[in-house]
Amino acid sequence: MPYVTTRDGTRLHCTDWGEGRPVVLLSAAMADSRMWEFQAPFLAGQGLRCVTYDRRGTGRSDVPWSGYDYDTLASDLADLLDHLDLRDVLLVGYAAGGGEAVRYLSRYGAARVGKLALVASTTPFLLRAPDNPDGLEMALFEEIETAIRADRAAWLRSLTWPFFAGPEADPASTPLSSRLAEWLTDLAMDTSPRAATEIYRTLFTTDQRAETAAVRVPTLVVHGTADLGAPYPLCGPRTAELVPGSTLLTYEGAAHGLFATHADRLNADLLAFAKQ
Repeated sequence: MPYVTTRDGTRLHCTDWGEGRPVVLLSAAMADSRMWEFQAPFLAGQGLRCVTYDRRGTGRSDVPWSGYDYDTLASDLADLLDHLDLRDVLLVGYAAGGGEAVRYLSRYGAARVGKLALVASTTPFLLRAPDNPDGLEMALFEEIETAIRADRAAWLRSLTWPFFAGPEADPASTPLSSRLAEWLTDLAMDTSPRAATEIYRTLFTTDQRAETAAVRVPTLVVHGTADLGAPYPLCGPRTAELVPGSTLLTYEGAAHGLFATHADRLNADLLAFAKQ
């Protein structure tokens, strides 16, 4: 069952490993399910059913021109959960995947979802606004859009070590080999330029404060203090503050790519949360 077809005819490549409580892993904006190199085999080997998929426009899934807003991405997730008839799911949203997960819950409810983990999530709102004065300037998104159009490969390569090592961008400060870091970064080239731009637009401009506050399933928030993609002060603590009863785990010094740099710790935290 390598593909699931959504309501608008888009085919999503997916994997379904193991047996037990289902865990569905939602990837970062320009990543696909291969980013879960360390999490998916581990969780499936620990008595869980681990489901991953490449969102539309990424990896091995179809590449439509449109559908990169949270409503459509959430409907894709709904189609996957319905097709596999998954229940009591631990939904793990990473970066933009966190926005997808929150939008899914706001649109479709929690009938199929038992728990939520938001890891390096871009929730609740990144953009600067009168009531969000610490947010990021729209000019930053415009710089990203220009870089994607001009030389996406060079732009991605320039982000490799900031993504994994944080603001200091020092390769020696991470446990990753240069080859692993480059491979994980290069996966983003399998995202179409259109999808890359539009998913970034969505995560950058969507205000999810109200729907984040409406989450009512047990929630774990995991965030690194050196995260540049989803800045810690804007995202981790604010998300945790909005979700009633949530637990915030702060990874001191971890950057946006903690799924690789802190894989063992994240695996243990997700497993413990799933088994609670």
